[in-house]
Amino acid sequence: MSNVMFYRNGLGKELRFGDIVKGFVLTNTVLFKTHWNTQNPPYDINVFTPQFCVIMTPCCSIEDKTITVTPLINVRISFFDNPYLAEDLTRINRMMTPQQSVSPQVWGQFKAEEQQRRIGEGNTFAHDNLFIYDKHEILHVYPLSRKRGIEVQSITTGYYMIDFKNIVKVNCDRIISPSDSPSESRLLELTVEARDELRIKLSRYYSRRPKEDQLLLNAV
Repeated sequence: MSNVMFYRNGLGKELRFGDIVKGFVLTNTVLFKTHWNTQNPPYDINVFTPQFCVIMTPCCSIEDKTITVTPLINVRISFFDNPYLAEDLTRINRMMTPQQSVSPQVWGQFKAEEQQRRIGEGNTFAHDNLFIYDKHEILHVYPLSRKRGIEVQSITTGYYMIDFKNIVKVNCDRIISPSDSPSESRLLELTVEARDELRIKLSRYYSRRPKEDQLLLNAV
């Protein structure tokens, strides 16, 4: 298990990056076609109210009635195929060896050349767009299931996750600053250590270089 304490005991006085909150209404636009030569392409707007959200705006940028959030969503049952992750899903938040990032069965299916290539790349993040939130009594446990052949596999878990691909901007008149925001929306606050893990993995997600750019940089 991780020796990082995930949640702070109690809540501070300010809204913070990584906080779990409730009561936010989110929207996203769905384009059915792309018509760059017209001002009115066909589209739809989804409106939804997740049970829990996570604040994704850095603490020092919470201001001007604007904030970014992402829904707190269920984890994938496939994570539990990997014994290293199944013991503590928050390990996804930290760098790990190539062997730890996949199940032993998947690692054994790689050819020797692929195994050596991955080992040569060193430790890395698995599921680099995801960050796992630890279990807590405030967060309801829920079932996960899937069919494998004629069998149905089921487990119950209290882990949740966020996806960096699913960050939404929200305007709210009550969000003036970290200390002048709706405190009744806050449920849980991360510890400094857990918040730093979130900051590091989010930064890594956005700072990744495509291989072709890296080759050009290496050639300079």
